[in-house]
Amino acid sequence: MLCRRYEGNPILAPTNNWWETKAVFNCAVVRHNSQIHMLYRAVGDDNTSRFGYAISEDVFHFTRFPLPVFEGEQGNEFERLGVEDPRITKINETFYITYVAASTYPASEGRPPTFGVGPPWRCRVSLVSTSDFKTFHRHGVILPEFDDKDAVLFPEMINGRWVMYHRIFPDMWISYSNDLINWTGHKAFMTPRADCWDNDRVGAGAPPIKTQSGWLNFYHAADHDRIYRIGIFLSDLNDPSTIIVRPEEPILTPQDAFECEGCVNNVVFTCGVIERDDDFLIYYGGADSSIGAAMLEKRRLADFLGMPI
Repeated sequence: MLCRRYEGNPILAPTNNWWETKAVFNCAVVRHNSQIHMLYRAVGDDNTSRFGYAISEDVFHFTRFPLPVFEGEQGNEFERLGVEDPRITKINETFYITYVAASTYPASEGRPPTFGVGPPWRCRVSLVSTSDFKTFHRHGVILPEFDDKDAVLFPEMINGRWVMYHRIFPDMWISYSNDLINWTGHKAFMTPRADCWDNDRVGAGAPPIKTQSGWLNFYHAADHDRIYRIGIFLSDLNDPSTIIVRPEEPILTPQDAFECEGCVNNVVFTCGVIERDDDFLIYYGGADSSIGAAMLEKRRLADFLGMPI
């Protein structure tokens, strides 16, 4: 595998706090004031997803706060089951956080045609912003038309517009906005590949990272056996709907015990990556239960992609 796992994995796991007793996973990260700030998804005794907050001075050891910093809004029909899978993009001095508002469709409305057996899950991409991870400004659902998730914002405007990747099952989509709130131009640009590790579904992972060769994108995908792996692709700097290279092999696949056995077996899933001088530090959820870290050297990545990073 291309990545080297941190030997102290998992770096975060459930605690005795009632709101994070069952699972701690799928975390967003950002570097600010020489610290790593993490928002992580936590599930507790009430089976509701909330966001916990943790800070690290050394990238691996985190100080956790005793209470969640963000949770589903009371009375918000889209957040009845909580908030899931945050991603952080810093724009100027503000941290914009995309997340999934989780609920179910009312039983009286009948089952949406895209669902098979099981609950009729309803998911909507939502946006919140903060400058200090203490107070949060809700912008609400920003893609109201779709059952949608896995949204990541680009850190700068491209050709005068903001750009976002998101996932309308089973493909990755791209959309554009002038104000980060109203989005248009929706189109699918990346699909699952037959006879490959990503043949069932694909979705964005961490927010895109700008490199000399293109936008570096970490993404997750599942095969028909529901094994979730992490892959990468490069997209064009001026037209992020154009894929420059998408290797046939993943960079991380479930291997360690905490990745293979948990709330959902055989899952590695990233929502946050930190760029360092010589590598990329990938934070990822393992088996939807705990959080690990892995390093990807830039030198090895350049060889893997066949172009400089």
